[in-house]
Formats: sequence, C-alpha cells, structure tokens
Amino acid sequence: MRLDKFLKISRIIKRRSVAKEVADKGRIQINGKLAKSSSDVKIGDNVKIQFGNKTLEVKVTELHESTKKDDAEKMYEIVSETRTDSAEN
Repeated sequence: MRLDKFLKISRIIKRRSVAKEVADKGRIQINGKLAKSSSDVKIGDNVKIQFGNKTLEVKVTELHESTKKDDAEKMYEIVSETRTDSAEN
C-alpha cells in the first residue's frame, strides 16, 4: 500500500494530500530510510513521521483498503512519541 494512502486510512494524517506533502518534504522514514508518498508500506514496517515539534514512530500491524474509525487504530501500534523543544531547532 502507498505510504500516503496508509497514513490517511489509518487516520495518522487526516488528508491524503497532506500526507503526500509531508512525505515529499522528507519528513517520513520507513525502516530508517527516507520515504516518498509513493513508497510501499508493508506489515511490520516502522514508520517515523516528523510533525513540527513532534516525532511519531509507529509499527504497521494491519493493512486495509478502507476502515471505520474504530478499526483505523488497529492498523498500527505506537512505538514512540517524542516532543522536541523549539529551543533545539
């Protein structure tokens, strides 16, 4: 499944266009490698996303073509969630 579609369906990022923009700016890694919006996501992959002053790392547990809100959270498990102070930037 494409990275931008996974982020939208799992509801990590609400819109696919935003997910594409974040990926294309080099803020997402899959298994430690820089990822584009078209990168392939598989079960077991670690996805690290940089949002402003927050970094979210999740492990892909399920892939679905579409989901209900309750099922979206089952598509991933949070590995870590860290905040960086603006003083460090």
